[in-house]
Amino acid sequence: MKKFLVTFLAVLISGCGTSESIATLITVKDQKIGVDTKNPDELLTVNGSIHAKEVRVDLDGALTPDYVFDHYNCETTPIYYRRMPIEELQVYIINQGHLPGVPTHELLSNNGLDLKKFSLTLLEKIEELTLYLIEQQNQIEILQNALKMNSPSSLKNTTDRAPEKPLEKIEN
Repeated sequence: MKKFLVTFLAVLISGCGTSESIATLITVKDQKIGVDTKNPDELLTVNGSIHAKEVRVDLDGALTPDYVFDHYNCETTPIYYRRMPIEELQVYIINQGHLPGVPTHELLSNNGLDLKKFSLTLLEKIEELTLYLIEQQNQIEILQNALKMNSPSSLKNTTDRAPEKPLEKIEN
């Protein structure tokens, strides 16, 4: 497969210039292929942009974050996961400047982005956000019902009642 990939890249890039420029563009080191890099650190390392119609990332063995809904569905939540109460989340964001579990700008700048891990983290955050919205909607409905129960139209109008004692006429 690696030989095929190298051959394919060589043929593909051959339209880019002479065979000498291809030799400087593609590096094979420790069974890893580099394009425009002398030190490939993965099976295929490209120092530049990649244009693709579609990219599929296999999630071999990855745990999708369905565990976020376990507590909501009255199931046992794994010990490694705890959704923060919204007030605690607010304090965390104020202090840390990012969501818990999401890498900082500095970490991403230094280490790059692992698409599989980052996609799963974003999905976890979307699922948490969905639960926060459901809780918020439930609170809104409770407040709306309380307002309906206490609205003037639902209370007896006290001005229509006869006073308990008749008013005495005051004359000057």
